[in-house]
Amino acid sequence: MEKLLEDAGIKLSAVASDILGVSGRAMLESLIAGNRDPAALADLAKRRLRSKIPALTEALSGRFSEHHAFLARVHLDLIDQHTAAIADITTRIAAMIEPFRGFRDLICTIPGVSTLTADVIIAETGADMTRFPTAAHLASWAGTTPGNNESAGKVKSSQTRPGNPYLQGALGAAAMACAQNPTTYLGARYRRIASRRGPQKANVAIQHSMLIAIWNMGTNGCLYDDPGADYFNRLHPERAKKRAIHQLETMGYNVTLTHAS
Repeated sequence: MEKLLEDAGIKLSAVASDILGVSGRAMLESLIAGNRDPAALADLAKRRLRSKIPALTEALSGRFSEHHAFLARVHLDLIDQHTAAIADITTRIAAMIEPFRGFRDLICTIPGVSTLTADVIIAETGADMTRFPTAAHLASWAGTTPGNNESAGKVKSSQTRPGNPYLQGALGAAAMACAQNPTTYLGARYRRIASRRGPQKANVAIQHSMLIAIWNMGTNGCLYDDPGADYFNRLHPERAKKRAIHQLETMGYNVTLTHAS
């Protein structure tokens, strides 16, 4: 639609962030109906967009023809059809997911797991953790466990096995959400692994951690218990202290530590 309007000299997107919003849709419908008066079209703006009426008047001054109106009508009708189809599918998903609402609400307590991610997890696993004897079996089935290809004491490859692409895609997005959260254990774990082995391996590791948690939660019915972003510092306080001292020394500081009173 935006390209069509540009061809007609209409620069609505330069002023309105959403050309298919309430104001943009009213202007488009009026254009299609034959109104070519820029001032009258701009006056259709609603709410905050009314403060931009002068800019809208200029943006709506173009060479919008009957042919453009025909193509715009086709575009809008297709958009409406797709919107209606999406609404129908969303309603259907909500109905199908209802028996698994408890499981979905449970795993949504994991940082990074949205309701959409949870729906994919349910669709691909059936929300039935009894299919997997252990959490490790679930992680392996999903393709988040490193391979074990060793011969004569030499490890030839540690790549993960192929897994469910839909599940991996959803978990990968969830892992990236965790990476951007500085307050959770999974975020801290991602950053630790990424600093040593790169972001891709860190992402897979977080997916693996999520699946382990999902299996345990689905099996035991327990809520997610986040150890916190400072978990590794609490686990290895001396290591954390040495790392902090080393970082300061590399910056040229002499460090002397004293216990807080």
